[in-house]
Amino acid sequence: MSVDSVSPLPAPVADRGGQGRPPGGPGHGDDHGGADHGVDMAFRIGPNAIIQMEAVLRDRLGAAETVRLLTAAGLSRYLDTPPGQMVDEREVNALHRVLRAELGVAQARRLSHEAGQRTGDYLLAHRIPKPVQVILKLLPAPLASRVLLSAIGKHSWTFSGSGTFTVRSVSPAVVSIENCPIARGATGTEPVCDFYTGTFERLYRVLVHPRAQAEETECEVTGAPRCTFEVRW
Repeated sequence: MSVDSVSPLPAPVADRGGQGRPPGGPGHGDDHGGADHGVDMAFRIGPNAIIQMEAVLRDRLGAAETVRLLTAAGLSRYLDTPPGQMVDEREVNALHRVLRAELGVAQARRLSHEAGQRTGDYLLAHRIPKPVQVILKLLPAPLASRVLLSAIGKHSWTFSGSGTFTVRSVSPAVVSIENCPIARGATGTEPVCDFYTGTFERLYRVLVHPRAQAEETECEVTGAPRCTFEVRW
C-alpha cells in the first residue's frame, strides 16, 4: 500500500511549504512573507524553535535569565518581538550551544525537550486540522504512524533546515536528520537533540498511541553519522 494513497493530511501540517524543500527551491521567500534578509530559505527553520524555547526559559528560569541567555546567543532582538516567520537555522544552533554552555547539558536537554513538546502542542492546535486528528486516532497505530511520517517528511525542511531528513521505519517509527541543525559543530558524550524528541513524542502520544516514547538513539554530537530518533509504543 502506498503511503501517499492513505494520507489524509493536507499541506498545513507544518508551518508552511511543500515537498522536502521550500517551494521554488533555495532563495524563494515569498511563501513566508517579509524580506529574505539575505538568508537562503533552504537554511531556515520554523520560528517555534525559538519562540517555544524562549517561553520555556521564561517559565522555568525567569525573565532576567532569559534575557541573559538570548543576548549571549545574539538573539536579543527576539525578546520584545518574537520571530513571525522562518528563522536562520544558525540562530537555533547558537541558542542551543549557549544553553548547553551556560546551563550544562542536562538542564539544557530538559528545557529543549519541553520546548519540543510545546511545539508539538502548537502543531496540534494550529497546523493539523481536527478532522484529520480524529482520523489518525481511529487508525491502527502502525498505519497512523505511516500516515503521520509521510506528512512530516513532506514538510521536514521546516525543522531540519539544510539537514537531510529520512524515514527509516514506521513501526517503530525511526527517522534521522543528517547534518542536524541543533547538533551541528558540537561534540560531546550524549545526545542533545531533545527538541526533536519532545516534538515527535507529543505528536505520537496524541495521534498514534498514548504510551508512545521517543528517544534519540544516535547523535552527531557523539560522532554518529546522523541524528536518529526512535518512537515506540
